[in-house]
Amino acid sequence: MRGALALADEAARLGEVPVAAIVVHQGEVLGRGFNRKESGDPTAHAEMIAIREAAARIGDWRLHETTLYTTLEPCLMCAGAILQARVGRIVYGAADPKFGAVESLLRVFERPWNHRPQIDGGVLAAESAQRLRAFFAERRKTADNKA
Repeated sequence: MRGALALADEAARLGEVPVAAIVVHQGEVLGRGFNRKESGDPTAHAEMIAIREAAARIGDWRLHETTLYTTLEPCLMCAGAILQARVGRIVYGAADPKFGAVESLLRVFERPWNHRPQIDGGVLAAESAQRLRAFFAERRKTADNKA
């Protein structure tokens, strides 16, 4: 999770919302990603990028026995990708009351799918949430200065 937090910091330096994800299998990082929506792709969420990279690296869409570490609770789109990729475990930081599809707004993984990942939420949640608060506070300050 610390690696995902470091990637979130990189995203913020590039003007992206500081959300990041890493896919790991037996201690080996298979994929990494941070949000890139501001570059113009609404599907460029951290989880999507990390899952794509991991699948490409192993040459298979099935990511059984992997763990996805993400700094923010996955949204509905990312939850769908997690299901499709058969990610074995999700570890996430901050809850997302607006878009969270794991436990906050929706509970996608409680449905009777043929695959249900293990879920560990709230890991380093305060650190994840602090990055988001700081990013948006700075963005609001910048917008106020332009007005």
